[in-house]
Amino acid sequence: MKSRIVILFSGLVVLWGILILRASVLQVFPNERLEVLKSRQFETVITLQSRRGAIVDRKGRELALSTKVYSLYADPKILDSKKWVSRKLAPILGMSAENIYGKIKDKNRRFIWIQRFLSEEKTAQLKTLNIKGLQMVEEFKRVYPNENLLSQVIGFVGQEGQGLEGLELSFDQALQGNKKKVTVRRDARGRPLIADGLMFAENPDGAEIKLTVDADLQHVLQTELNQTISEFDADNAMGIILDAKTSAVLAISSAPSFDANRAQKMKPELRRNRAVTDAFEPGSTLKTFVIAAALREKIIQPNTKYNTENGVFKVGDRVIREAEIHEKWQNLSVSDILTYSSNIGTTKIAFDLGPESLKKGLSDFGFGQKTGVDLPGDSRGLMQPLPWRPHLLANISFGHGIAVTALQLANAYAAIANGGVLNTPYIVQAIRDPETGETKEFETKAQRRVLSPEDAASVRMMLTGVTAPGGTGVNAKVDGFLVAGKTGTAQKVNPKGVGYLEGAYVSSFAGFIPATDPKFVIYVMIDHPKKNSYYGSQVAAPLFSKLASYAVRREGIAPVLLTEKNFIDKTLGDPISRKKKKKREIALSKETKLQMKNLKDPILPSQQILTATDLAQTPYPEMDEVVPDLTHMSLREALRQLSSQNMQVKVRGSGLISEVIPAPGSPMPSNKRLTLILKPEPDAQ
Repeated sequence: MKSRIVILFSGLVVLWGILILRASVLQVFPNERLEVLKSRQFETVITLQSRRGAIVDRKGRELALSTKVYSLYADPKILDSKKWVSRKLAPILGMSAENIYGKIKDKNRRFIWIQRFLSEEKTAQLKTLNIKGLQMVEEFKRVYPNENLLSQVIGFVGQEGQGLEGLELSFDQALQGNKKKVTVRRDARGRPLIADGLMFAENPDGAEIKLTVDADLQHVLQTELNQTISEFDADNAMGIILDAKTSAVLAISSAPSFDANRAQKMKPELRRNRAVTDAFEPGSTLKTFVIAAALREKIIQPNTKYNTENGVFKVGDRVIREAEIHEKWQNLSVSDILTYSSNIGTTKIAFDLGPESLKKGLSDFGFGQKTGVDLPGDSRGLMQPLPWRPHLLANISFGHGIAVTALQLANAYAAIANGGVLNTPYIVQAIRDPETGETKEFETKAQRRVLSPEDAASVRMMLTGVTAPGGTGVNAKVDGFLVAGKTGTAQKVNPKGVGYLEGAYVSSFAGFIPATDPKFVIYVMIDHPKKNSYYGSQVAAPLFSKLASYAVRREGIAPVLLTEKNFIDKTLGDPISRKKKKKREIALSKETKLQMKNLKDPILPSQQILTATDLAQTPYPEMDEVVPDLTHMSLREALRQLSSQNMQVKVRGSGLISEVIPAPGSPMPSNKRLTLILKPEPDAQ
């Protein structure tokens, strides 16, 4: 009996020892399986986006930013009186009680969003309810303060903060930063343990992206495109403004655009960045590059004469005619072919050049290939493979039978403007890491030289004839500046079949200003204008003039009346020998000379004629004509500068001037009224 008691007692001691040992192991040593069970029972994890990085223009003005908002979620398992809760929430959230009940009726679910991105008013009302099972979480909502400004380029984000189109998509990873994972602790009954009914966690913001775009220039571009659409009852329009030296995108738009804050409710065709994605036949704006390619191959000179057949030229079983029946020229120089936009003259130049050389020349200027721009949807356009039959070669020479994008064409003109180098266009200037403060700068990337500086200067000279009196682009002129450019009027391709739409045209103008030292390359295209006119000279050229005039005056570029001597010296390089000067003077068309003779300067007194040296030493008396840049001045300094102008000044705020309305560089209002917005200095805040 005694031995049985000893055995039983020993067994109990061993058993308790094992239990104590096991408990010690569970308490002291980690166990992955039990850790998972504990986490599943007592914790839940919600993944949230960090604050998305801002997108700003070249001057740091915000184009896209993220604001702090709250979102409401429910734990249906611990939510009591679900129908009563649904009726309580419905009027606050602006939802039907049935909709809310459908979300929370399943008691087996532990997490469900009720409504995301609540307004401040809704958030305040919900905080007073104090309903068990309802909680709010802090999130960030993407906001586009300028609504439709640059909307097709910036793009937009989805409900979860992911980039869906535009820069928001192509730079999504940099903008997003790191995702937030918020751990919500629960008690034994699964109830969230959250202080004050809110949960949030700090996390580094996404990177800030700085663009090359100028918001003021962008606004003017979009406004003028929309006005042109209205005036000519057009289907749509595109416009691009590039820095002539670097191909940095200063403004780009496809009108009509859309409000990026309501992007997902808009039609897809409005959201598409058509200036980059859509290809079309460019018409006569392509003639510039046919002539440039022939000039490069030493086949022609600006004064080379061609028989233009009195307006009718037979190619095989087809007949090539000029754009208008009354245009019947017997002989034209190459400069005049460009000035008058002769189809027959350009065709004969293309025939002398040959299909292989022309295709190579167009390819070198970037046609038929992606531009390399840092935007999604970059299109190659369309250039047919060789061989080209004579009729196709003729069509391509005046911009039919080939499709290009607006950005391709603008960038090709930039190659002529900058002296013959094709650059890669770009729109992102810098990316700044908010955590480290490091900034990655993006610079100009030269692809290849397509023209010698001398040949590029010759093409620039010929293009000035287009905007001279008698040229097709005379409506593109800007008083006080020499303008180079080319008109285009092309039949519109039928998007639903072969051939062209009857009575439908694409009107365009491409050019740069000032012609002697280009700063801006501007391309505008109006699709199917149906009222008043459809010619590029009547529709697109005046639009170019408005944009170019605003751009140069806002930049503060001094207008100047040029002589032939100054123009040749400036375009071909200075100094040059007398012998070279004399040879180059023949390159000036009579239209260019006439434009120089008649060019009017509304600002400089007594029609003063300046040399290049004088220009560098002459102040630009722009105060009487355009709004001065008074930003960063004190109010006293600004009033002193305006004292002689008889201005009416309205002041808002205090401190230094942060904004001038109208914007600096824009035409001075006729009523001479300015509004100055003042903000405190940073160290005074």
